[in-house]
Amino acid sequence: MEEAAVLTTLKLLLIGESGVGKSSLLLRFTDDHFDPQLGSTIGVDFKVKKMNIDGNHVKLAIWDTAGQERFRTLTPSYYRGAQGVILVYDVTRRETLQKLMTWLNELETYSTKANLVKMLVGNKIDKSDREVERSQGLQFARKHSMLFIEASAKTRDGVQCAFEEVVEKIIQTPGLWETEMPNKAIQLSKYTSIQRGTCSGYCSLT
Repeated sequence: MEEAAVLTTLKLLLIGESGVGKSSLLLRFTDDHFDPQLGSTIGVDFKVKKMNIDGNHVKLAIWDTAGQERFRTLTPSYYRGAQGVILVYDVTRRETLQKLMTWLNELETYSTKANLVKMLVGNKIDKSDREVERSQGLQFARKHSMLFIEASAKTRDGVQCAFEEVVEKIIQTPGLWETEMPNKAIQLSKYTSIQRGTCSGYCSLT
C-alpha cells in the first residue's frame, strides 16, 4: 500500500469582529465542543489539528485572533506565512459583515502570500433573529473572490466543511505549500467533488 504524503504544516487564520464566534468555530472543529459561556479571545489563541484528506496527512496550525482594536499590534506576525484565512461574521449582526472590509484591507496589507485562500463564514445560523440573508453573504463572497459557507458552532452545521474546503483549495493552489510528493496534489483534486458532496446545503464555491 502506498504511504500517504505528509504535507508541510498549513497556517490558517480566523479573523473578524469580536463576538462573531471565531473561537467557538475553532473549538467545535478541533475538540467537537461548544461552550456558550466562552469569553472573548485575549490576544491570539492557537490550536493544532491533524486531518486526513484522501490519504493525505495535513497538519493545521490555526490562529484565532481577538477582534478588539487594542490587539492590532499583533497584526504583522499574525498574517505572515498564512496560506488560508477564514473571515467570520454573525448572521444576526449586519455590521459584522460590513466591517469585514476593514479586515480584508488589513489582509491585503500584511499577507505575505498573494494567492492565499479566503473563506467567508456566516456563523450562528441556529439563531432566529437573522439580519443577513444567505444570498447577501454569498454576494459579498463572490465580490471578493472568497469561498462561502453558513455555519453554526452550536449545532456543528457547516463547521467541518468550512475548514476542509479551505485545506482542499490550498492544496490545489500551486506555490502555497510544498511536499516531497507533489503529485499528491493532482491526485487529491480528482476527488474534490466527493468531498464537497458532504457540504450540500451549506457551502457555495465561487
